[in-house]
Amino acid sequence: MVRGKRLSLRSIARVLVVWISEAVGLVLMIYFVPGLRVDTWGIGILVVGVIALLNAILWPILSKIALPFLFFTFGIGALILNGLIVWLSSLVVPGFHVEGWAVILVPIGIAAINTAVSGILTVDDDARYFRAVLVRQAKRSSKTSAATKPGVIFLEIDGCSEFILREAMRRGYMPTLAGWLKNGSHKLHQWETDLSSQTGASQAGILHGNNSNMPAFRWVEKENENKIISSNGPSDAPMLEKRISDGKGLLATNGASRANLFSGDAQDVVFTYSKFTNPRAFYTKAWYFFYSNSYNFPRTLALYCWDILTELRGQLRHWIGNVQPRIHRGPVYLVMRATTNVFMREITTYTIVGDIIAGQADVLYATYMGYDEVAHHNGVADHDAFHALRQLDRHFARLEKAAELSARKYKFVILSDHGQSNGAPFKQRYGLSLNDLVQRLLPETFTIHSHLDTNQDHFGHVVTAPIESGQRILREGGKRLTRRVKGRLFKDIADHRRSETLDEKAPSKNPHVIVLASGNLGLVYFTQWKERMTYEQLNKAFPDLIPGLAKHQGIGFILVRSEKYGPLVIGAKGIYHLADNSVEGENPLADFGPHAAAHIRRTDGFKYAPDVLVNSFYDPESDEVAAFEELIGSHGGLGGNQSKPFLMTPSEWDFGGTEIVGAETLHKVLKVQLEQF
Repeated sequence: MVRGKRLSLRSIARVLVVWISEAVGLVLMIYFVPGLRVDTWGIGILVVGVIALLNAILWPILSKIALPFLFFTFGIGALILNGLIVWLSSLVVPGFHVEGWAVILVPIGIAAINTAVSGILTVDDDARYFRAVLVRQAKRSSKTSAATKPGVIFLEIDGCSEFILREAMRRGYMPTLAGWLKNGSHKLHQWETDLSSQTGASQAGILHGNNSNMPAFRWVEKENENKIISSNGPSDAPMLEKRISDGKGLLATNGASRANLFSGDAQDVVFTYSKFTNPRAFYTKAWYFFYSNSYNFPRTLALYCWDILTELRGQLRHWIGNVQPRIHRGPVYLVMRATTNVFMREITTYTIVGDIIAGQADVLYATYMGYDEVAHHNGVADHDAFHALRQLDRHFARLEKAAELSARKYKFVILSDHGQSNGAPFKQRYGLSLNDLVQRLLPETFTIHSHLDTNQDHFGHVVTAPIESGQRILREGGKRLTRRVKGRLFKDIADHRRSETLDEKAPSKNPHVIVLASGNLGLVYFTQWKERMTYEQLNKAFPDLIPGLAKHQGIGFILVRSEKYGPLVIGAKGIYHLADNSVEGENPLADFGPHAAAHIRRTDGFKYAPDVLVNSFYDPESDEVAAFEELIGSHGGLGGNQSKPFLMTPSEWDFGGTEIVGAETLHKVLKVQLEQF
């Protein structure tokens, strides 16, 4: 009883500290926010209390009525409602006045202060949300949910290797997951990706059990007029899902897909790229769990801005400390990082909370992309990368708390689709790109189209499509500006065709060569040959190409197919014959793992395998690769932790000693567990 009173007094004290902090912040805002007037400190305290009271009374009603408006305005409607609450407070409290931008900026500022002070006091900033919303909703769902067996929720940390996960837990960044292992509720496994160690191939394999003929994140289909196919193309992703789906995916039986590349045959999808053709289809009542708290959107917006400042601080830290390797990160990346690391994280978590409380889905799969984006540009073990994992761990704790309140019990599976390998990019090391190297080894008259940027594994188009569209509009002139802007965002998300053609970056409409990259994996296609070129054809047409690539110090091996010998893996000092596993000279695959030959042999059999497949070097001592993209942390090829993701499952799940090699194998073992669960 005494302990309960102490906890109650401590909670009251913390609430008072947060309240006073918000009041102080509100008064100080008068010096920065035009249109705001707070006459005294006492009025500031009163205003914060009145806003909280009005939110408690009006927000549940307003948010429920206006939910479609809040959703289709991407949360801007939430700011309007928050502004309405603040304006109503000004009518109630004499000495408090707001007008203009103050109506919007005040709730954002209060939310930012609330988040910061709550974090300092180690207060769960969702405490009021869970008390006021989840408990109430849980009681309602307990009366309607007829499900008796537990559901399963798969939470994917995009790009996190098993090594980095263990390191994050060891350093104290992920206490929730570490606690699951310590109390014995979960077990941690390592699994191995296919050669194409990236989200497209991995999620196709995990969710659909089929990732054949996907040699990289982006590839060329010669039979289709040398069309470039991208795993995240707004038109390509739906087409690819039709190819790989048999209707029996991981989520086919009453499943839900959240923020994934492919749907796993789920009928209930939110932010799933293969279904991203009609934004209106993503509206679901689960969004209520995000908008049901008046602070959620302003808080998310404040966290979004803070993440941008954190990135700028990280860039300054890298510059002052001369951290190497280091790459340039422009203004578009600031938006991209905050979108994946904050906005998508917050939206995804609260959508899953809604799913948990509703208790309808038997199995759910969701992807968190923040770590992958940060590690690409900052490094796999950078401070900001670990900070992204710490934030994810807190969200997993919130989901665990929501599951405790749900009438239906859920089990959590945490996994990654691939890891990342660190290292300075190829161009930074050698002063030329893969495109430049290939150009040097071909006739001067040959034109090359290259695409060496594939790191936007999921929702890059959501940010870049409107930007690129705006640039096109400006180029076309201002006369049609109004007509073109109207409805442009939804149109570009749905119809953007960047991956469908050789875009305007190409030096020619019909280039002789197309060079693509997925991390440290390169693909070279010769467009004038309708079929895949053979080793003999390549040597006859371009005698400098194969030796020039294989002997370059930044390249570990290349793959070509010989008419006489079959697939050949060629390195600087030796050749591996995949047909009979014989080696001439030194084995070029010696440093790439025991399954390297099997992975490459499988890729060689793909319909869309390139004429020449190129993999960068891998140094096992420094654990580094050289990405053909301008990235520090990369994935897509072979070498290091990019091929070694993790799988954390409930302890009762038994794989019978199966070695999980390849995403299709992982799909099979997960399907078995779901059927037995």
